[in-house]
Amino acid sequence: MARIIDKHFRRLASKYLDSKLVFAMDVFLSVAVSALILLIAISFKASYFVPHTLFSVTWIISSIVASIVMFRVMRTYTIIIRHTSFKDLLKFSIAAAGKVLIMTAALMVFSTVDWAVVQMLCVDLAFTFVLVVAVRLVMIAAYDLYKARVRDLQKCKRVLVYGTSDKSESAILRFSNSPHYNPIGVITPNESLKGSRFADRQVYVFKSEEDVERVTLDLSCSAVLFTKRSDARAEGDRLVKYCSDMGVKVLIVPEVGELEEERNAVIREVKVEDLLGRDEIRISISEIKKGFAGRTVMVTGAAGSIGSELCRQLASFGVGRLILFDNAETPMHNLRLELEEVYPELDFVPVIGDVRSINRLDFAFRNYKPEVVFHAAAYKHVPLMEENPCEAVQVNVVGTRHVADKCIEYGIEKMVMISTDKAVNPTNIMGCSKRLAEIYVQSLGLAIESGKLPGSTQFVTTRFGNVLGSNGSVIPRFREQIEKGGPVTVTHPEITRFFMTIPEACRLVMEAVIMDTANRICVFDMGEPVKIDTLARRMIQLSGLVEGKDIKIEYSGLRPGEKLYEEVLSNVENTEQTSHERIRIAKVRTYEYADALESVESLNALSRDVKIPEMVKLMKQIVPEFISKNSKFSEYDAK
Repeated sequence: MARIIDKHFRRLASKYLDSKLVFAMDVFLSVAVSALILLIAISFKASYFVPHTLFSVTWIISSIVASIVMFRVMRTYTIIIRHTSFKDLLKFSIAAAGKVLIMTAALMVFSTVDWAVVQMLCVDLAFTFVLVVAVRLVMIAAYDLYKARVRDLQKCKRVLVYGTSDKSESAILRFSNSPHYNPIGVITPNESLKGSRFADRQVYVFKSEEDVERVTLDLSCSAVLFTKRSDARAEGDRLVKYCSDMGVKVLIVPEVGELEEERNAVIREVKVEDLLGRDEIRISISEIKKGFAGRTVMVTGAAGSIGSELCRQLASFGVGRLILFDNAETPMHNLRLELEEVYPELDFVPVIGDVRSINRLDFAFRNYKPEVVFHAAAYKHVPLMEENPCEAVQVNVVGTRHVADKCIEYGIEKMVMISTDKAVNPTNIMGCSKRLAEIYVQSLGLAIESGKLPGSTQFVTTRFGNVLGSNGSVIPRFREQIEKGGPVTVTHPEITRFFMTIPEACRLVMEAVIMDTANRICVFDMGEPVKIDTLARRMIQLSGLVEGKDIKIEYSGLRPGEKLYEEVLSNVENTEQTSHERIRIAKVRTYEYADALESVESLNALSRDVKIPEMVKLMKQIVPEFISKNSKFSEYDAK
């Protein structure tokens, strides 16, 4: 707020009150006082004083010269009016006194000085000082009123709506009577609309940052509102950057059809997810709601980034009961408070438990009888799992087996496993452990499907890449580094990743569940890869800072097991098409259940005994495409 007010005032001051203008104002006021005193003396024609022409000319000319000299010497025109202090008042008094002394000397040389003239000079000194100071006091009072007016305007944000789309028109109509947002105009780069009106609002065209600054300051605008993510992405390096540099907020209206609307989402500030995401994902909301309404659903890893979003979306679908299963106490507590507040009617049960404990899982299945299970519990951080490979196997492989086996035992209708793009041609322990989990789940489902094993559970595996903003991911880390003043650390200037927002990833998971994807591995269209370096620079920009000046970027080098480029998930060569344009079926090598079971049991034994070399060698035998990258386990790769 203060930043915007100061920008308004600086612009007004530079336009109307620069130092030359202030100097001219002071000289004019000083000479005006002298002229007024002379006119009063002439008007009264006091018997003891009748001014003559020489006196009058000397009086006015000496006043002009003295005013110019003294205000120049005392540099009163350099004083910032709104910051006038007692010390500055002394300067004004000295300037007024010096003026009178110069006038006195001039009158003594060219005219006469008697008692009446001395009285006139004393009045001149007093009135010059009072008038110059009084004008400044009036200007300070006007500035205070101006600040108060701007603050009043800011209580109801004056926003410029971007573009002239149907959504822009809807937003203008929607917020016309809002107590929080006042759409005062439309801003667009389209020069053909210059001078026109849209939805009864003036259209302002911009081509440069100066244009945006002029418009926002003239209109006391505090924010620019985007109604479409695609517009925000298109303007990421232009209008969004201009606004960030000027301290003008950049807002966005949630897309129509987004599940955030189910939670009564309001206008929010643009985030890096909006600039890096893609067009709105269309899903079968009615079919999904129909598939989950009134049912008992269990989510493992419920307090994690993906798990908690799955819980929110399931809650919005009206599930009958939601079982939250996680071993993280504090995140579970926070999720519980959120669900109690946002969904007070929701029947949910938080269960503190670990997927490595088959007895604790049995307790949850036996007592709460879920019908559908979302398995999101996993260890996901590549460097940590490279340093702790046995724990990766215990949670990601053995834990997944426990969940899948319990689903068979208790006749669960469907189990949905959350996997990762790092399972494709893995180069690290974490990616291979997730691939092994996929192998077990898919082989189990295919064995049931072919009648080799009893059971009715269908297994669906969903693969997607990095999610923006997940716990421990680059966005929270970069945000924390920016808040601390930097530096922002990027492993490599060319490293790229596929990104998807958490809500859209979960929406695709929900869509995959209602499709005919039983015992298949679903992969999601992740769009175009994003350079992590670009991500860091955009986050710095959105923070209103300048990369290289306010915040530095440092490159730390690739970490153990880390790829420079991730695998493309959904190209034509490695996938098959489905009825949804963003979901495809992965073409993967299938395994016999007996072989998969034997492998998991062997890995379980080796990981429990912490026999790391033997365990890693076995992982590479089971998944021959697992070739370690930048890792000490490279020595176990087949030569």
